[in-house]
Amino acid sequence: MAPLPTRRLLLRGAVGAAALPFLGRALAAPPVAGDAGSRIALVIGNGAYRSAPLKNPPGDASAVAGALRGLGYDVTLRQNTRLTELIESLREFSIRAPKAAVRMLFYAGHGVQVKGRNYLVPVDADPKTEDEIQRQSADVGEFVDRLSAIRTGANIVVLDACRVNPFAGGVIVGPDGRRLKFRGATPGGLATLDAPVGTLVAFSTAPNGVALDGANSEHSVYARHLLANMSTPGLQIEQLFKRVRIAVAEDTGRVQVPWESSSLTADFCFKSDDKGRCGT
Repeated sequence: MAPLPTRRLLLRGAVGAAALPFLGRALAAPPVAGDAGSRIALVIGNGAYRSAPLKNPPGDASAVAGALRGLGYDVTLRQNTRLTELIESLREFSIRAPKAAVRMLFYAGHGVQVKGRNYLVPVDADPKTEDEIQRQSADVGEFVDRLSAIRTGANIVVLDACRVNPFAGGVIVGPDGRRLKFRGATPGGLATLDAPVGTLVAFSTAPNGVALDGANSEHSVYARHLLANMSTPGLQIEQLFKRVRIAVAEDTGRVQVPWESSSLTADFCFKSDDKGRCGT
């Protein structure tokens, strides 16, 4: 298994070198519509974990990938990724990113916080210590930093992940009294990730919150409401995620309240209205 420095070099070499020609360009000012210009997306759904498996992520990823393709995105779908595939998928996406006007990552699966850094967990991870989590996972903050070096367009990062350590099983009692498996061990939450300029980062739950895995439904509660709103014509992304937040909070009795950090510098919507506008 490759050590952490090697994985960092992979991402740094891919995004850092590819982004250099863009460093002198001005920040994008015009509105960015999801159906205008080059749009790429990497969609990952990890559920087949050795420890604490999850039911929804593969289906969530498939549905989100289908919705994005319908909106004109060039989508790469990866399911139940092992470490090498997860790292390679992020690296390949980073190489393509500078040529796209809109760059989106959707990740469903386990995510953990270690020493203030957030990690996406591959299905073959089997850490015994926190240091092993860092070596066996992908640093999402570093990936976001590399995308932010591209000074044009928009970066959208959506994480429907548990925001705690998944390597010990756990349940919570939902608003209806059911015992619900959540994506992690204790409701400790991920570290806050501030979005760099030109980027929006959306979490399926607030800091120190939990993201529920819908054992009795086709999709997680977060993915279900995201899918219900993505194709709304002219809906600005900030309003989209506000709708998702309200719906998820209502459905879970505020057990799960989504959260976003945004530093977008232009209006953005996944689909323009019938007059080509983005601003509902």
